[in-house]
Amino acid sequence: MEKEENKKHRQEDREETLVRILGYDVLGSRTIYAGLTKIKGVSWSIANAVCKNLGLNKQGRISDLSKEEIAKIKSALEELKVPEYMKNRRMDPVNGETKHLLGPDLDMRKEFDIKRLKKIKSYRGQRHSLRLPSRGQRTRSNFRRGGGAVGVKKPKRGKKS
Repeated sequence: MEKEENKKHRQEDREETLVRILGYDVLGSRTIYAGLTKIKGVSWSIANAVCKNLGLNKQGRISDLSKEEIAKIKSALEELKVPEYMKNRRMDPVNGETKHLLGPDLDMRKEFDIKRLKKIKSYRGQRHSLRLPSRGQRTRSNFRRGGGAVGVKKPKRGKKS
């Protein structure tokens, strides 16, 4: 009985614990592998690579990490050592570099890219400005905004013309 109560206490403590990594709060009850994916710009493959590079147990809990290990994770994410094809910003149009962006930098860069497309009046930029899909999806039934259902309207009862 005591063991079961201790397990419940440990689980409650982990749920309440929040660990801050690169400006994102990660629940302490999550595994390291799943917790790293809560950071914007970190996919499952990047989280796996970071765990392997640092020699961390992927199934360990975030709340069990020491401050030094968290600092190592931060530095590993900032200076990512993965193959070029895994990075999210390959051949940047501004300077031609390949880098991996995280958090607000990723949002800001995406916003600037969309503004650039609109400014040069490319097809994708025009689709963005009209709030339509830019990757070839059909628009017959989806991407409707502002109106109700489209179809044949029934005539109102009582009025004959």
